[in-house]
Amino acid sequence: MCGIWALFGSDACLSVQCIGAMKIAHRGPDAFRFENVNGYTNCCFGFHRLAIVDQLYGMQPLRIKKFPHLWLVYNGEIYNHEKLRKVFEFEHQTKVDGEVLLHLYERFGVKEMATLLDGVFAFVLLDTANRKVFIGRDTYGVRPMFKLLTDDGFLAVCSEAKGLMDITHSMSTQVKVEAFPPGHFEVFNLKPSGKVESMQLDRFHSCVDAPCHALYDSVEKLPSGFQMETVKSNIRRLFENAVKKRLMAHRRIGCLLSGGLDSSLVAATLMKLAKQEEFKYPVQTFAIGAEDSPDIQAARKVAAFIGSEHHEVSFTPEEGIKAVEEVIFHLECYDITTIRASVGMYLVSKYIREKTDSVVIFSGEGSDELTQGYIYFHKAPTPKAGAEESVRLLKELYLFDVLRADRTTAAHGLELRVPFLDHRFTAYYLSLPEEMRVPKDGVEKFLLRDAFAGQNLIPDDILWRRKEAFSDGLTSIKKSWYNSLQEYIESEVNDSDLEMAAKTFPFNPPKTKEGYYFRQIFERLFPGRCEWTPHYWMPRWIQATDPSARTLEIYKPDQEQ
Repeated sequence: MCGIWALFGSDACLSVQCIGAMKIAHRGPDAFRFENVNGYTNCCFGFHRLAIVDQLYGMQPLRIKKFPHLWLVYNGEIYNHEKLRKVFEFEHQTKVDGEVLLHLYERFGVKEMATLLDGVFAFVLLDTANRKVFIGRDTYGVRPMFKLLTDDGFLAVCSEAKGLMDITHSMSTQVKVEAFPPGHFEVFNLKPSGKVESMQLDRFHSCVDAPCHALYDSVEKLPSGFQMETVKSNIRRLFENAVKKRLMAHRRIGCLLSGGLDSSLVAATLMKLAKQEEFKYPVQTFAIGAEDSPDIQAARKVAAFIGSEHHEVSFTPEEGIKAVEEVIFHLECYDITTIRASVGMYLVSKYIREKTDSVVIFSGEGSDELTQGYIYFHKAPTPKAGAEESVRLLKELYLFDVLRADRTTAAHGLELRVPFLDHRFTAYYLSLPEEMRVPKDGVEKFLLRDAFAGQNLIPDDILWRRKEAFSDGLTSIKKSWYNSLQEYIESEVNDSDLEMAAKTFPFNPPKTKEGYYFRQIFERLFPGRCEWTPHYWMPRWIQATDPSARTLEIYKPDQEQ
């Protein structure tokens, strides 16, 4: 996990523009480099490093003797880099996983390069020999990337939008700063002036397509057919493989553990593999919540079952309220459910950074979208509608849950790993018949749960525990975190303010005082950038007025807590 920043064709002094790069310093606390491009005095790269792989040669921009015309900055991990090196007989100069991008590009071109990468990534690749600039982002946008492109061809790229907010340019009006679309790459011609011209924006992978790199995966051909036992075995095999490949690290590995199904499966599989790989340290798991919260109690039970070194971070609504503005600054977003859920994750990440030496953090993001885990999937009118909604949610992850997971951990210099969003695992799960993936017998994520039934990986009552949103599970059912937040906001936002919301905020006008409060903070931090949140996350097929599952009629807790 790092911070990347690049400019091509800057109209202003680079030493002044460099101030923007420092706004993402939290993403890479270990080292920083700022480098001009030979022959292009108005082009440069900035890089903040969190050292995870190859401590000696991991600084960027990455350049190697074999291809002196190539410059690369990337944020991510390429899990199959060693396999690709062997298959294609590349001669590597370093042990850096990203070096494989240079070899793949030189041999196959940028599109095939991107399709062969099994991992999470955002990259900027400069080819001075052919005067080309390439940028690209992984399938689900697990690693963030934003771009600014002026009408006269000045291109700026950064891991977070805040690094582009104060960039100086020659345009008389504000220039759009936009998230680069996941699963895409863009090609620019580089002019002698250092300015660029966009030539091609193309998709290289969609979540519903089997990834090209599956040919080189350690799990090769899977048994075919949709017999239930075959499917369940394939799910287990691919999931364990997804966790195993993500063990690639020279830093200590830990895991977030809410006590829900998803984080429990990740933590338990991580513990199983840590024993097999003979880790030199105990795996730490981390839970956050009030003492009487469902999550704290469930996580404690799972940790005892799997034998992790468990840490509990106490949470109070007062601490949460105090953290809201910092959270919105890091998120660059005003979506209600994203902010609610981010507060707990931000605070537990702060604890990990300050009190432990775990740096690579596993988490359960992506499962709810993939396996139809949200409570409202019970109301899907047809299996086809449920399957389509699942794909829509996966394609929008970079706006909501994946954004939350990246920014709250990156804010404290941690690296997130999300095995449920493994390309091979998701493509297989989405290839299963629509009827097989729906909630069954009143239980969401039935197929995933059933696949691990009888495996003794996690306690049975956790395996079949009902969905509890992270922001809800922080506190007891008697009084949710969002209730405390709304009580506080009641005195902060006037009724008259809310009545005028549509005029004050014509784009995405807030409908509640909570939404208004978040939007006020966002607009103060990022004036005129409301399009960064294109719409609010809300449940479908039901008349929901609040994104919390606890407000829905179909919500049924496991027990009164």
